[in-house]
Amino acid sequence: MDTNTIAKPSWFQRFLLPGFAFKAVVIGGGYATGRELAEFFIPSGPWGGLIGILLAMMIWSLVCAITFAFARLTQAYDYRSMFRQLLGPFWIIFEISYLLFMILILAVVAAAAGAIGEQVFGLPPMAGTLLLIAAIVGVTTFGNQGAEQLFKYGTTFIYVVYGVFLVLAIASFGGLIGPALTSGVPTDGWVVGGVTYASYNVVAVVAVLPFLRRATSQRDALIAGALAGPLAMLPALIFFLCMAAFYPAIGAEALPSDFLLQRMGVPWFQIVFQLMIFVALLETGAGCVNAFNERIGEAMVDRGRPSLSPLGRLAIATPLLVGSAFGASQIGLVDLIATGYGAFGYIMLVVFVLPIVTIGVARVVRSKAPPLGPAPEHGPVGEVARD
Repeated sequence: MDTNTIAKPSWFQRFLLPGFAFKAVVIGGGYATGRELAEFFIPSGPWGGLIGILLAMMIWSLVCAITFAFARLTQAYDYRSMFRQLLGPFWIIFEISYLLFMILILAVVAAAAGAIGEQVFGLPPMAGTLLLIAAIVGVTTFGNQGAEQLFKYGTTFIYVVYGVFLVLAIASFGGLIGPALTSGVPTDGWVVGGVTYASYNVVAVVAVLPFLRRATSQRDALIAGALAGPLAMLPALIFFLCMAAFYPAIGAEALPSDFLLQRMGVPWFQIVFQLMIFVALLETGAGCVNAFNERIGEAMVDRGRPSLSPLGRLAIATPLLVGSAFGASQIGLVDLIATGYGAFGYIMLVVFVLPIVTIGVARVVRSKAPPLGPAPEHGPVGEVARD
């Protein structure tokens, strides 16, 4: 397809959509409920946790910027294509790692949806899980367009709710936040916590790749990557500040969000916040499944076959989500995050973060930038990617 025939991308699509997509996959995997923040940052104390979060944010921005530029350079807009360029014959190592990690993420969001339905609305855990599965399947059936609309409007809703959350928290127990930050609690472990958290979460960037087609230049890709870190971490910073008021007890809560909402004593907002968490979980699940669908679709196109149809996306998403949800029901939310995420942090550091900041940077620096303009929605990897 001649890129001149492609509609000119909007400012939102070029600079903000990639960050919104990255945030979408990161937030519902754990920190929408506060469980991830409790696991990786509360042990370092209120001040150490904040520093660790800022470190993770900077790592995200750096890795996203490099990854976005590398993906555009190689015209690789699904993770299979990109890691064949980055790792060569060893790309299959990332494929296996990512598939396992994706199942873990889907299990976490399924468990969180079940826990919310049970604790807030008194429903059987499987009811919330099945509702989330149905919503994810509905969004991903429409491919990138469905995911883009979800990320656009879902993110706006999430930011507004977190803003109200901060206002109500300050009004309810804001006097506890300042003393907690200046309490002199040791900050041990903030570097390990920040790096580990950033390493396993940054793999969410592979869900962003289909939306990088809208970048019209390497400058677009770099700016979008730099913005991805703050866009993804802003709600976490707000949430952690509120959690700090109840350090260290909040570290043992399965749903820190529910713990804080109960102390605000605003029943209507508790319902709104839980709806926001559901939207966050939906964004994460939809981002993961859409990335998997795009990987399969691009492989089909490479073989001269049409890309996935809506029915094909439905057939892939349903068993993937149901299987992950079953695993979540057997393990539980806290154990999933505590045991699974930490291990994958080290795996992703080796198979993704280190290669992209070495091999990826070298390729971007020494290679000629691709022509200006957005890429077609589907098609084989371009000439640059095949060298």
